[in-house]
Amino acid sequence: MGKRGWKNNLIQTAFWMALLTLGSKVLGFAREMAMASFFGTNYVVDAYVMSQAVPGILFAAFFAAIATAYMPLLSERIEKDGEDAGWVFTSQVIRILLMFSGLAAGFGIVFSDLLVSIFAPGFTGETAQLTSFFLKVTFSYILFSAVSGILDNYLQYKGTFIPQILVGYIQNLVLISVIVISAFTTHYFLAFGMLIAYTIRLIVFGILSRTRGFRYTRSGDHLKETIQKISLLGIPVFIGSSMQQINLLVDKSLASGLPEGSMAALNYAGILNTLIMSLSITVLTTLIYPKLNRASAREELERFGGIMQRGLVLVVMIALPFSLGAMVYSNEMVQVVFERGAFDADATALTNMAYLFYSVGLTFMAVNDLMFRGYYALHDMKTPMIYAGIGVGVNIVLNLLLVGPMAHGGLALATSMAALTNSVLLITGFRRKKMEIRLIDSKSKYGKIILAAFGAVALSKGIHLLLMNAIWMPRMVYLGLAVATAAGIYWLLLKWMGIEEIQMVKGLFQRGHGETKE
Repeated sequence: MGKRGWKNNLIQTAFWMALLTLGSKVLGFAREMAMASFFGTNYVVDAYVMSQAVPGILFAAFFAAIATAYMPLLSERIEKDGEDAGWVFTSQVIRILLMFSGLAAGFGIVFSDLLVSIFAPGFTGETAQLTSFFLKVTFSYILFSAVSGILDNYLQYKGTFIPQILVGYIQNLVLISVIVISAFTTHYFLAFGMLIAYTIRLIVFGILSRTRGFRYTRSGDHLKETIQKISLLGIPVFIGSSMQQINLLVDKSLASGLPEGSMAALNYAGILNTLIMSLSITVLTTLIYPKLNRASAREELERFGGIMQRGLVLVVMIALPFSLGAMVYSNEMVQVVFERGAFDADATALTNMAYLFYSVGLTFMAVNDLMFRGYYALHDMKTPMIYAGIGVGVNIVLNLLLVGPMAHGGLALATSMAALTNSVLLITGFRRKKMEIRLIDSKSKYGKIILAAFGAVALSKGIHLLLMNAIWMPRMVYLGLAVATAAGIYWLLLKWMGIEEIQMVKGLFQRGHGETKE
């Protein structure tokens, strides 16, 4: 496939992924509304939320490290030894995960009471007993979630992305159904919703993987080598993830000493920031990652560099207007998404401050997402770990400096500045590591993108103010028109400036097939 065809196909699939992901997020929000409607904020919800959090706190970094190390090694095995070797490797990783997740599940089931006393010492009586029961069920589906995560990565490597998102719709519908059933029977059924959802997820992913060629095998050849390679690549990722957890702990610790509502504001702002990322950049980098791994395994450095180069342009072209728009319309976005019921104008003001400063770093977070994947595809997990450690240090120092004068806004700004630091380190480090790869082929192109983004957002803000003064409409309509205006102006400016990537927009509404091809 040619250069333009590659980009058109990539963006087309990304568009449909983003659209379907948005629908899944809406359904997830409906799930939370159902929980709030039937159970409110009583001890049942406290127990349920805590039971969902504990396994992640204990084991999420471990399983994430294995999943991150899996795709680069899969690509290497397939390119060097063929598809059969890829099946053997994937089967071995699944067995390793089953072994460790089985031990983790057993630990959680046996020691659920102890875990409640450690992680929720304030829970007593019926709340503690219910949390312990929920934990036993929660730990039992670790096996399903761990294996389905690897199969998801296998499908992504094979170019299949959209069916996995559609499975999320099924999961949310199952969870909503279980919430309703629990409300009219017994709340003890609540925990089984996730168990059923992850069981369905594993079954569907298993069927999809088989249609994409995967065959499970019990071959023990090179099992020791597989464990060693997974460990070699996975341990730095695990350490990096652990450092991020420490970073979050410091943020929450400092926020706990601020006025009431500060921690909640940071949480709501973070949710909004993550939503924007997941609907835009995460979709794009997820599509690019398998291509990077394939080019790296084949030692096609020129192709690898071309993918990184074009990927970086796309990331900046998409993330920058989102970042600027979020800063300019931060208050309006918080109002539209959250301001209702107990979430009043004061809560909006608190959340707006946090979201404004988180938005400053959105472009850098997006760049980091791509750069991390570039390093991982080259089997270099140590360098990003070191840079992540430096970023955590910068964040903690800035937290301490800014929390006094800026309160929770300072914590958000510190996170953005740490993301900027990480971007600079990742890009300069990549240049030193692979001097033959030029990440930035045209500085003038980036200059034009920056001008177009600033111009589009500024003009849309002017039109937004004119509309507000001229005619009354619901605030959601004002915001929607502002976003549409900014997008239209941005597209016209990029086209006028000769940014070739804008031609990909023409293929957005063509029929998508859920796969990307080479």
